[in-house]
Amino acid sequence: MRSQTSPGVLAPPRHVAIIMDGNGRWAAERGLPRTWGHRQGVEAVRRTVRAARERGIDYLTIYSFSSENWSRPAAEIDDLMGLMRRFIKSDLAELHQSNVRVHVIGDRDRVDPELLALIDEAIDLTSLNTGLTLVIAFNYGARTEITKAVRSLAHRVASGELHPDDIEPEHVSGSLETAGIPDPDLLIRTSGEMRLSNFLLWQSAYAELVFLDAYWPDFGHELLEEAIKIYHARDRRFGGLTQRSTA
Repeated sequence: MRSQTSPGVLAPPRHVAIIMDGNGRWAAERGLPRTWGHRQGVEAVRRTVRAARERGIDYLTIYSFSSENWSRPAAEIDDLMGLMRRFIKSDLAELHQSNVRVHVIGDRDRVDPELLALIDEAIDLTSLNTGLTLVIAFNYGARTEITKAVRSLAHRVASGELHPDDIEPEHVSGSLETAGIPDPDLLIRTSGEMRLSNFLLWQSAYAELVFLDAYWPDFGHELLEEAIKIYHARDRRFGGLTQRSTA
């Protein structure tokens, strides 16, 4: 539920999505192992969730592990999976107490059953919360998500439930893992890279893209505010006439 914005403070976008990039480079520049960068990245997640709650953002989607990340060294994958476990175990109670609803999107294939059980516990425990919805994209890839949506619609056509000529964009949106969640207004990527990396490709059709030079472990309230200011300076036309960002 959106909170009231103080006079003179820019209203937040309703849905902010973040590609959390740069953990390894942050660590390398400090002569530290990549695993340390990932650990500091979890601290940045905690700061960002608190900042999003305080700013009255309704939905925060974070790209925590992509389906392409399986190509990384086994030791690094194990560490990333371990961080997800520890984050849920250590933060779930606080998230629940703070009225945060946890939602996880992505494939369940190849994910350890113990971790899947923790994910399900987080989803179930917080399902009735009405504050910030924290969407964690874990083992997620947008092309796979869209392919599954198309396959689902094809089954509906084959069963006679749906005629091909009746398929609209809304049918595709409703078949995605984010069904019921508004599309992101603002998509942030840290580390200076300027690409979407298979993240929310359908949902980000009209998102404002903001690329920051800072690495993810340095992200928090100040950089979130910087991105929101950039967002508000944009003209959101949605294919039509000029419309200032007023989300």
